[in-house]
Amino acid sequence: MRVFGFAGWSGSGKTTLIEKLIPLMTERRLSVSVIKHAHHAVDIDIPGKDSYRLRYAGCMEVLLASDERWALMHENRGAPEISVRESLMRLSYCDLVFIEGYKQYSVPKLEIFRSEVGKPPMSTDDEYIVAIATNAPEGIANSRALPIFDLSDLQTIIDFILQEAVSSADILEKEKI
Repeated sequence: MRVFGFAGWSGSGKTTLIEKLIPLMTERRLSVSVIKHAHHAVDIDIPGKDSYRLRYAGCMEVLLASDERWALMHENRGAPEISVRESLMRLSYCDLVFIEGYKQYSVPKLEIFRSEVGKPPMSTDDEYIVAIATNAPEGIANSRALPIFDLSDLQTIIDFILQEAVSSADILEKEKI
């Protein structure tokens, strides 16, 4: 597996860009998975459903399976948040893993920047940001001379990602505990 990250302030369009890239990647016969970080309590389960009731009764994990998909819900119950390394180890094999969020994580990242978000570029402070995608390429401060892509130039962004993605084995080895 190879890994590539996406960084940007909330509202910059990280998920929207990833959502546009995935079908184009699958057209190239590449399998893609995503590790998405959230800064708030996330609940993908529906109150009242059996799996929800079992989790709230105290289950550590509930695996819900059907003929179309399966999902494993794990309650931390006071344990630390799962790391990117642990997340990678739990994923089934795929060609490419996108990591969204985890701003401080040391993997090559594309910054999604929109001036209307009202925040400065992250690329000035994050050495792992290797390029910027923006809706206004001509108006961005680029002190590190990084490649800048128009958000609508999806094929060029894909080509760049495929060139810059790193091996998950290298990440797992580097972060061995």
